[in-house]
Amino acid sequence: MTTPSDILRAKLNLETAQLAWPELERHFARGSVIKVAPGTDLVDTALQVAENNAATVQAWLAAGRIARAELVDAEDWHARQPMFWAVVVAPWVLVQEVLKELDT
Repeated sequence: MTTPSDILRAKLNLETAQLAWPELERHFARGSVIKVAPGTDLVDTALQVAENNAATVQAWLAAGRIARAELVDAEDWHARQPMFWAVVVAPWVLVQEVLKELDT
């Protein structure tokens, strides 16, 4: 049986896109960028935020798995110009830097 959470997860997955830093700058300026740590599922994070699962979100904030982007992040991103996976859970834009694969 498909649950409302399953439907929302699928919707969020479809709305996930890759963006460059210049496309995120205005969202950062509004204070709405949340960075998601590598290894943390971006869509699952978005689902928890969208469903207002405060206990889970607070635990992830405390553990550093998610955090509001700060000026130091913006300066770093401006200098490096990385790509991000992003998804909007209004009013937030959740981002996760695309990690470059190492050549082996």
